[in-house]
Amino acid sequence: METIRVTDLGRIYVIESGFWRRKRKEVDALSQVTFSVAGGEIFGLLGPNGAGKTTTIKILTTLLLPTTGTAEVLGYDVARKPTAIRPRINVVFGGERTLYWRLTGRDNLQYFADLYRVSPRRQRELIGRLLEQAGLTEAADRRVETYSKGMKQRLSIVRALVNNPEVLFLDEPTIGLDPVGAQAARELIAALAEGGATVILTTHYMLEAELLCGRIGIINHGRLVALDSPAALKRLAVGLSVVEAVTAGLSPGDLESLRDLPGAGAMQSVSLGARLLLQIPTVTPEATAEALSERLGGRAAEVRVREANLEDAYIRLVGGKS
Repeated sequence: METIRVTDLGRIYVIESGFWRRKRKEVDALSQVTFSVAGGEIFGLLGPNGAGKTTTIKILTTLLLPTTGTAEVLGYDVARKPTAIRPRINVVFGGERTLYWRLTGRDNLQYFADLYRVSPRRQRELIGRLLEQAGLTEAADRRVETYSKGMKQRLSIVRALVNNPEVLFLDEPTIGLDPVGAQAARELIAALAEGGATVILTTHYMLEAELLCGRIGIINHGRLVALDSPAALKRLAVGLSVVEAVTAGLSPGDLESLRDLPGAGAMQSVSLGARLLLQIPTVTPEATAEALSERLGGRAAEVRVREANLEDAYIRLVGGKS
């Protein structure tokens, strides 16, 4: 059974500029986006910053009206029946933005339970269970300002469960967490889906999307450019390998000279402080690696070849540039 159905969804923003003569410009944040999500599914919504992910989430959570098309959540149109949807969903934003730091963890949960009109007799059992689920029972009566970032984020997730939502929207829930905190948050998200909740997840972490999501939709420039399972999306990069090198002392001209390596696709460069990590997709890994080593001379600590993964398929789909 479909929990979410989106059909030809579009959203146009009007931007005004100028002082004496005001100019209006229309920007397509979303254009003809269509997808559906089944009950109990963890559905990943990926894309670059500004691609339209947050706009989509805002429409599905009834915070924003679509300009064109339709969106239904739990069988209700988001534009016509928002009050029927809101009690049955919840949303978590990354970055600890939904907690009151001067309150304890227990007080935070009680406050939000009151907002959702959970009866006092149910609250004690519910709050105890949520604190245990988040691994925060011993820290329940400490102020949230004393929590670690991982503890705050786990509390944010269970805070969104006080109304027992049928659909949970998670907007980058592990942003800024260390590996241990991120793993704990992922385990909690997986448990929610096993319990029957439908989860819509946005993330920039490809490994997280691959581990959690049954299907992934990729949005770029407001359009849905791919929709499939992680395994199927990775097959888009079949035949590709990636040559990587950690380098130092490269000028913009040096980087430009590396763009015509034999068999190479669009090069990515990731800053590592004073060094750069170069990633070059290629159909001829040995020849590309040899040519790269020659051009870098002694400026590369190591040149290595690895198989393409979901991140490489994602970059190929969104047209990543260094």
